[in-house]
Amino acid sequence: MAVSRKMRFEVFKRDEFRCGYCGKSPPKVILEIDHIQPKAKDGEDDINNLITACFDCNRGKGSIELKQVPTTIKDNLEVLKEKESQVKEYRKFVNKIERRMNKDIEDIVNLYQEYYKGWSFSENFKNTSLKRFLNLLPKHEVKDALMLSQVKFPENTEYNSSQAIRYFCGICWKKIKG
Repeated sequence: MAVSRKMRFEVFKRDEFRCGYCGKSPPKVILEIDHIQPKAKDGEDDINNLITACFDCNRGKGSIELKQVPTTIKDNLEVLKEKESQVKEYRKFVNKIERRMNKDIEDIVNLYQEYYKGWSFSENFKNTSLKRFLNLLPKHEVKDALMLSQVKFPENTEYNSSQAIRYFCGICWKKIKG
């Protein structure tokens, strides 16, 4: 399968429309795509296995595997390593936030269940409303809103439990809207 036009253009852009071997660029030369690991030796049409080459350099290289990687590919490798490192750190950070959010949700759920024994929030409520409240308000304000709703509806009944949730949501939304 041939390298697509889009992929060719992405490789040309990445390599700044210069031959990775001699550094020449159009209009002095015609650019082509070369495989770092040749197709004849199971090289793939992956952007990381492709390099911009002028007609003469590409024909001169043929199906010989590169022993020395051109500078542009080395630079690309460094950029890819840095991106990978950043993605790894970003994922760690997102996981840390997610763990904190789950702990905060658990704290709110426990506070509710202490007061309304035998009752619980639905998974949908925890994953949408509670998460949204905790994203938009400090945790202590969410807890305060829940405690106010429990004071307003003190008896442990199904009706009071559902009214307390409704009242709790109203307090939180008022705080969010200012």
